[in-house]
Amino acid sequence: MLDVNASMLKNLAPCVYGTVEENVVIKGTVEIGEGSLVRSGAYIEGPVLIGKNCDIGPNCYIRPSTSIGDNCRVGASVEIKNSIIMDNTKIPHLNYVGDSVIGQNCNLGAGTKLANLRFDGADIIAGGVNTRRRKLGAVLGDGVETGINVSLNPGVLIGSGSRIGPGAVVSGLVEPNSYIG
Repeated sequence: MLDVNASMLKNLAPCVYGTVEENVVIKGTVEIGEGSLVRSGAYIEGPVLIGKNCDIGPNCYIRPSTSIGDNCRVGASVEIKNSIIMDNTKIPHLNYVGDSVIGQNCNLGAGTKLANLRFDGADIIAGGVNTRRRKLGAVLGDGVETGINVSLNPGVLIGSGSRIGPGAVVSGLVEPNSYIG
């Protein structure tokens, strides 16, 4: 999915239909949807697609090959890199999302980090499969919620409707509708 997203974003045409406050830096090809607001201090490095009616908070860093769906909230001081964020998802503040796919209607608690690189530099295993990728964050199904300061290790797969309690460190596969606390 991430490779397809990156490939499709190469054909993106730069256009801003929403509102961009002063002191926002936009480099490269970026599309900002109608009704979206990008707040002061944000740094967006394309190719990046931001959907309709999004709120991109102050001092965010949105890195290349990122797609953000409609009605999303990306809060203050969030960094997103090479990721797909689906509709109605909230990443409210002080989060890192790298090389990840986040489903619809998710909410990441403050300080949630989606790690994307193993310390040993080996390929990342996700769901028991060697992804042949050196960098891969997490894949979250629809409606996943995390508490504050959650750490998701590289290659984590979290099933739809799951909840991860504050401070949890998660590896491997989390079945749908699970609670990790």
